[in-house]
Amino acid sequence: MPVISVPQAFNEEDLYVDLESTLGHRLFLKCEGFNFAGSIKLKAANEMVESAERSGVLTKDSILVESSSGNLGVALSMIAACKGYSFVCVTDSRCNLATRQMMEALGSQVHVISHEQGSGGLLGARLAYLRAMCSADDRYVWLSQYTNPGNWRAHYFTTAPAIARFFPELDVLFIGVGTTGTLMGCARWFRSWHRRVRIVAVDSVGSAIFGDPPGRRMIPGLGMSVRPPLLDESYVDEVVRVEEADTIRACRGMAKRGFLFGGSTGTVVSGAMSWLERHATPGLTPVAIAPDLGERYLDTVYRPTWVRSVFGEEADATELPRPDLAAREPSGAQGWIL
Repeated sequence: MPVISVPQAFNEEDLYVDLESTLGHRLFLKCEGFNFAGSIKLKAANEMVESAERSGVLTKDSILVESSSGNLGVALSMIAACKGYSFVCVTDSRCNLATRQMMEALGSQVHVISHEQGSGGLLGARLAYLRAMCSADDRYVWLSQYTNPGNWRAHYFTTAPAIARFFPELDVLFIGVGTTGTLMGCARWFRSWHRRVRIVAVDSVGSAIFGDPPGRRMIPGLGMSVRPPLLDESYVDEVVRVEEADTIRACRGMAKRGFLFGGSTGTVVSGAMSWLERHATPGLTPVAIAPDLGERYLDTVYRPTWVRSVFGEEADATELPRPDLAAREPSGAQGWIL
């Protein structure tokens, strides 16, 4: 049991859930929500803050500012509180109420953008607001998760090697995309590994990351209305796009088996299921990264009235089919795999 003095010092790196009995396909889910920030974004937040401190950009008089749909904002709020920085998170109306309240509880200021700006949508409006803030006051330090190499470096040095240690026979890795920091860090690391790993990016329908026209997206976390500057498609083998109704279906289906995961995780799991159904290969070792847990989505993904109002009655009724457990052999997974 570790003893820590700062919250960012703890992150559970070696917890996986074997979803075969839930999904009907072998899939190991790397759970990244077991830290004090509650998501994988703690890694990127810590790396970007420490890099800014090492370079001298971030000083005791600085005010941290960042655009976030939620999870990075919580992680930066936690780190800022620990280190004594002021922090302003610029988010938009899709950000969950619980997430905004968590940031405020940690002492951060939250500014909510409610109107889109041209083709850039709500994200474009958030970025424009941040640029105006930084122009008006040189105390503001914008870490810019969309362009900051610390975003992908965090996963190059932590997430990818952790997966490799636990799964030396890894065949395919499913990674949800937003800023593409997790994707690029893991893909770069596995490019030089001893065996070929297929990198599958999982995106939301309505996202413009891989060249599609931007459309409506109601669940925060994955997807972007513009192409992220960090993305290098040469490292990506395949892209799977997931409808948000299927995200809800995956989340609520897993919840009925006792696993409460967040919207980003539901998207990744749904995309992985779709891919595995098309590429059924005996003995395949697939891993998916679960960015967060589900408590922050209780007012949206897990609230029937919200789901019906946004997606219709049919989406509220969807759930994962229960696989025929009697017809399946146990996977034999041991250790920290549940």
